[in-house]
Amino acid sequence: MAPRLLTNLPPPSPPAPHLTVSPIGYEALDGPGGDPAIVRATLADIARVNALLGGAAAAAFGLGRLLDHERDGSALTLLDVGAGSGDIALHLARRARRRGVTLRPLALERHPVAARLCRRAGVPAVIADGGVLPLANASVDVVLASQLLHHLARDSAIVLLRELARVARVGVIVADLRRHAVAATGIWLASYLLRLHAVTRHDGVTSVRR
Repeated sequence: MAPRLLTNLPPPSPPAPHLTVSPIGYEALDGPGGDPAIVRATLADIARVNALLGGAAAAAFGLGRLLDHERDGSALTLLDVGAGSGDIALHLARRARRRGVTLRPLALERHPVAARLCRRAGVPAVIADGGVLPLANASVDVVLASQLLHHLARDSAIVLLRELARVARVGVIVADLRRHAVAATGIWLASYLLRLHAVTRHDGVTSVRR
């Protein structure tokens, strides 16, 4: 069963909160108006880092915990909020398939460039703000926020978590970074070894600081 998108949301009261970014530093993906070429380069780098340094594995661990309660042959929907290029959603779909579960992903993004990349990769995508997800209560099975919360100010992170919980029927997966000086140094060194874009190099350290 596909997620039920609400096309005509009534005006909320009080006005819908818009998520605000963390006051620590600045990253290219903080707002939807970034330079398309830089956004594409950064998202390609992030997909590589997710595959090599544990981002995909962390999300898969959370999915595995949820799938422990699902029967072989089950079909579930996955909403990936802040999906980037769709790499994590596709990775989770493959992992679920190995366990006999069909996982149908849907990406939600503020970045038009990212939404287009998801669609090209075969992941349906909608453009929306996570402060008010355009979905009915419990309308998707699994909701994912991978490497997303650190971008947000604390109050906005709370708003987002409430929205994720509202639309999820089975569970929510949150995978993110842990603030530590060693981790910041590690991502900086890794960015040179992997020849990442200079913007990705800067943003990786900022992400860990956040």
